[in-house]
Amino acid sequence: MRKKIIFIIVIIFIAIVVFFSLRTQKKDAPQSSQSDDRISIVTTLFPLYDFAKNVGGDHVNVTLLLPPGVEAHAFEPTPHDMIMINESDLFVYTGKFMEPWADDMIKSTTNAQLIGVDTSSDIALTQEKNVHEESTQEEEHHSGIDPHIWLDLDNAQRMVDTITAALTQKDPAHASDYHTNATNYKEKLESLDRTYATSLANCTSRQIVYGGHYAFGYLSAKYNLSYETAYGISPDAEPSAHDLSLLIEQVRKDHITTIFYEELLSPKIAETIAQETGTQLRMLNPAHNITKEEFENGTTFITIMENNLQNLTYGLSCK
Repeated sequence: MRKKIIFIIVIIFIAIVVFFSLRTQKKDAPQSSQSDDRISIVTTLFPLYDFAKNVGGDHVNVTLLLPPGVEAHAFEPTPHDMIMINESDLFVYTGKFMEPWADDMIKSTTNAQLIGVDTSSDIALTQEKNVHEESTQEEEHHSGIDPHIWLDLDNAQRMVDTITAALTQKDPAHASDYHTNATNYKEKLESLDRTYATSLANCTSRQIVYGGHYAFGYLSAKYNLSYETAYGISPDAEPSAHDLSLLIEQVRKDHITTIFYEELLSPKIAETIAQETGTQLRMLNPAHNITKEEFENGTTFITIMENNLQNLTYGLSCK
């Protein structure tokens, strides 16, 4: 209850900041700032950013709210973020289990024309499968729901459809372009899905042991892989000594050869498991976000997933 009251106070404060910031901007902004008539989109996570860019094309200006290199689970929006959202045409997010602050932030904006786009609205959410016995209050708050829906490429296509529908609603004059772009991009996702299915069909091991947050439940279920992780879903989750001991014992028992680690999370836990079991390390990127260097080099959601597949096929000894 106390956390909820504090959150409400913060939202009220942000709303006040936004109100006065917008008044100041309207008085001081140069006329040239109004020349860009593209649809303004603010997205929370990198997959949404990439989806929106591919669907919107030249008709949109897309901003990623999450700064490059920042771990998504630990992210909290700032007053400046609130201003960006308030000034946008579309605010695209994953859903209440990934961004629990999003709904309240949308309600507190002064922009009546803003469309909030919950990309999980047409997707069946699943629960974390390896729930830890020693759960924290924060984990209980997350209800064990896995929000990493984009890692199932069928879900990724549904998210693209949701973004396309919102863009069409906001900008019907370019609806044909949006639908064409979406179709072309979804064909790439479908092709990648087929490659995943073929590449992961015959593997010596079908067990992913992950030294990061619980993120690959959707992917592992789609391609008939088992999945164990040291962490829970919660950003504050920490593996207990008991959990870590059980995981190390399981790696030895099942003759696992590769431990996967998360890109933007300290690899310390994965390294500990690998050192204790004599296994190798490979990265699996849940694609919440990318580094500044990757952002500048034009990394895409598809290239991230292609790299993940390469590491999976190597780590699981797939033929």
